[in-house]
Parts: sequence; C-alpha cells; structure tokens
Amino acid sequence: MTNASTNPGDRVLYGCMGLGGSWDPEPYGPADIDAAEAAVVAALDSGITAFDHADIYRHGKAEAVFGEVLARIPGLRERITIQTKCGIRLGDADRPGMYDLRGDSITRRVEESLTRLRTDVIDVLLLHRPDPLADVDEMASALTSLHRQGLVRGFGVSNMGAAQIAHLQARLDVPLVANQLEMSLHSRAWVEAGVLLNTEESTRNGFPFGTLEHCRDHGIRLQAWGALAQGRFTGREETPAERATAALLTELARKKDTTPESVLLWWLMRHPAAIAPVIGSARPERIRACADATLREPELTHEEWYELWIAARGVPLP
Repeated sequence: MTNASTNPGDRVLYGCMGLGGSWDPEPYGPADIDAAEAAVVAALDSGITAFDHADIYRHGKAEAVFGEVLARIPGLRERITIQTKCGIRLGDADRPGMYDLRGDSITRRVEESLTRLRTDVIDVLLLHRPDPLADVDEMASALTSLHRQGLVRGFGVSNMGAAQIAHLQARLDVPLVANQLEMSLHSRAWVEAGVLLNTEESTRNGFPFGTLEHCRDHGIRLQAWGALAQGRFTGREETPAERATAALLTELARKKDTTPESVLLWWLMRHPAAIAPVIGSARPERIRACADATLREPELTHEEWYELWIAARGVPLP
C-alpha cells in the first residue's frame, strides 16, 4: 500500500518555521518578505517543491510572508506542495500554551491558514501534536468535512505513534499520508528503538516501538523535522562524538563531491523507510548546501551508513 509522494521535489521539504521575522505578534515588514522570498527561491533552485508550515510559526507570520511570496511569483502555487499544521495554541497573558484538536478549532485554524497563505487549498494538513482531551470522532468529522469542501487535499499527523495513528485512521475514510517526527543523526531514538530491545539502553529510549513499521506498512510517509540536527555536525560541534562525526561527514562529502549537509540528509534518506527530511534554515547558502539530497540518490554504502551512526553514538552498538 503506497500513499506517500514519489515526486522528486517532495523528497526533501523546506521547513518555513524561520520565515516571518521575530517570534512575537509584532507585524512583519518588507525585509521579512524579501528574506522569505530569498529562502523560497533557494529551495526551488535546490529542487525542493514541498513547503512545510504550521499555523503557530512566528505567530502566523511564517504563513503570511509565504503568502506574500506567492503573490510576488506568478504561477508558483501551481508548482509546489503546501503543507501546514494545526493543533498547538501558543500561550499568552490570559492562558497557558496548550494543544487543541477540537473539531471547530481545527476548522477555524485551517480557514485562518488559507487566508494567510493566500491559497484556496492546503495540499496536506498535519495534526501538530496529540491533544489528550480531543474526541477522535469529532476530529475525524472535521477533517472529513474539510476534505469534502475541497479545502484540504490530504491529511497526516506529527509527533504521533502507531497506536494513535491507527486510532484516528479507523474513523477516517481519507488515508493519512504523513507522520512528521524528530529524526536525525543526533535524535536517533527512532532507529535505535528497533535494535536496543533486551538491552539496558532500551529503558532510556522513549520512541513508540513499531511506529516506523506501521507507517511503512500503511504507506504513511515519514518526515524528519530537525533533520540537520541544529548544526551539531556541521559547524557547532560541542562533544567529542559530534566532532568525530563532523570530521567523518567532511571526509565523506569530499569523497562524494558534495556537502556535509547533503551527506547528513542522505543518512536519513538511505533508510528503507524513504524518510523525507525537513530542512529549516532561513539562510539561502545553507539551503543550497542541501541540494544534492534532492538532486541525487543517497550515495552511502551499508558500511558508511553504520560508520556515521556509530560515530554519532560515541559508543559501539550493543
């Protein structure tokens, strides 16, 4: 069963969290729109055609400046995939931050995102984080209504495990197509959960076991947020393991005539689950450094993939 996208431009997503200026409700300005356009153009030049948003990014300003970019570049909307998320409410002076996946809240947040993005339809809507108080039947009803109205083409989740996904899918006729999780050479719980069974290390691994397998069996595309590990292996190394991994990345990049950033993303993409990394830098040069992850197949051997994993662990495999 395969619901996941096979469009080469969707193999890597550009994460728009860094667009829109400051992390507060203050209005964005012309410089913020210019910076967003530069980032979007860099992503397009790198072969990326899928753009990942959330309604909370920069208090909605990330979506809004992206809508401004769409207005500046004729025909761009028809060339790209827009994905956004809802379900987190930022705190303010009157209430704490919380999760909210009530049906009417989902509908309202989607309508607000459509307005900010200046588009008639969202290609993929992800539920950002689980809401313990949400009624799953109410959630499914809201999603079904959005789909029938033509406001959202497809749905997915973020930060959810296999049981939560199955619980929702059982009530939803439209297939869930994506699960976005923190996954990188630094955040390795997703891969180590499958090999640490029957070891003491397993007690410190909180990744929901079986989630990768469930997603692969049901055609749910795994998307990796934090894929570049916040630069831990490409410029801001702090530990001996990070420094050793950075040196290995540099050597592999030289050997394969690419960049350390592309090798880092290849490490995720080399996994049989066909993981789609989300890169979140707002710097055009950093975005372009990832181009080979989109334009070339992952060029890591079995042995090289393991060398990177073991270097990042800093200790041998069990």
